[in-house]
Amino acid sequence: MNTMEVTISKGQHATIFTLKGRLDSNTAPQFEKQLQDFLVSPNSHLVFDFDNLEYISSAGLRVILNTAKAYSSGPYHFAACAMQEHVQEVFEISGFDSFITIHRSVDESLSALDKDQESKSEA
Repeated sequence: MNTMEVTISKGQHATIFTLKGRLDSNTAPQFEKQLQDFLVSPNSHLVFDFDNLEYISSAGLRVILNTAKAYSSGPYHFAACAMQEHVQEVFEISGFDSFITIHRSVDESLSALDKDQESKSEA
């Protein structure tokens, strides 16, 4: 059975979605439902932790693309992190790494978003 588990946790300025398993045509619709509120009206930074994501298909990439679009115009940012090598390859081959910020770890994502938050509040 192709499944995916999603754990959602809230940081100071960001919501973190930790994905485990496979993001494919079977699991993408459910994941998109979980993201719906964030896609309609982003109210915090969003980080996808892909450390335990074993596989991503074109259906999964579409969800990532929709998320990136939802976050492209607002005050909040979207980042992905901790990709396994074969998942990162999919992002590079598809060109997604050109418009999605990818960090090595959740901590790196959060500190980058915190810096961004600080520079916004000083402006």
